[in-house]
Amino acid sequence: MPTSDDHRYLKGAPVAARILAEVRAQAERAAAEGFRPKLVSITVGDVAAVDVYVRNQRSKAEAAGIDFDERRFPADISAGQLEAAISGMNLDPRVTGIIIQRPVPAHIPIKAIQGAIHPLKDVEGMHPASIGNIVYNELDLAPCTAAASVEMLKATGLDLRGLEVVVVGHSEIVGKPIAFLLMSEGATVTVCHHMTRSVAAHARRADALFVAVGKPRLIKADMVKPGAAVIDIGINSETTADGGTRIVGDVDTESVKEVASWITPVPGGVGPVTVAILLRNTMVALERQREHYRSTYQSGAASMRKVG
Repeated sequence: MPTSDDHRYLKGAPVAARILAEVRAQAERAAAEGFRPKLVSITVGDVAAVDVYVRNQRSKAEAAGIDFDERRFPADISAGQLEAAISGMNLDPRVTGIIIQRPVPAHIPIKAIQGAIHPLKDVEGMHPASIGNIVYNELDLAPCTAAASVEMLKATGLDLRGLEVVVVGHSEIVGKPIAFLLMSEGATVTVCHHMTRSVAAHARRADALFVAVGKPRLIKADMVKPGAAVIDIGINSETTADGGTRIVGDVDTESVKEVASWITPVPGGVGPVTVAILLRNTMVALERQREHYRSTYQSGAASMRKVG
């Protein structure tokens, strides 16, 4: 486990605290103007692991001045019924953002359900429109884990312009968005995946290495450039010698920390920042909705005046 005085560990708590302080100030201003933010969590079925995430989200949201509403649905709900419930939330002006807790039952098509959330309320940044906007440098509603990972790299103080970055993993909600977010900052990005011939060869030349593949301890010390920043996004359960379990990342932290200048611990690295980004996205969503309402009603009032 990381020690508190080891400067090599790039911890998420200070980064998350800074973001949450900004969110709280924004939420207080919005509430004073009559627009109190509200985040709605959707859980389908009873999954103990989900409850841990929901409690954490609720705690952080309430501390930041954002109302948190947990809505549970039975495991046998149909996809159509769930989409109908989401449609109602889309139309409810009191709801700022909607988050789908994973996993969901196998009969629920997660992509279709995510797509049912209105883009203006997509605080997870997983609607196809939200992900597509990243290509056009509209970055303020990016997928939470991807945005949190980039925030961790920024916390090193490295100049991202021209930085040689390698991303190991190319999922639609983590690896690919990280690549686009970093390109928007001027970084030179290589994305590795299961068909990459030599991940090690690419990883060794990276000034910053992001890893999100779900393979415990995949990245070893001999795969990391001396002095690099290593952002470990993996979360894996590993059985210990005594039969217990522990959480480890996709990086062999103990060996890599002897080579890297910065490395995110697991747990305690990207995770806390992901929740903070979710709440920051909630405030972005609120401002977008307010602007939408202003433009809609102001143009409607202007039309009425012309008719009159």
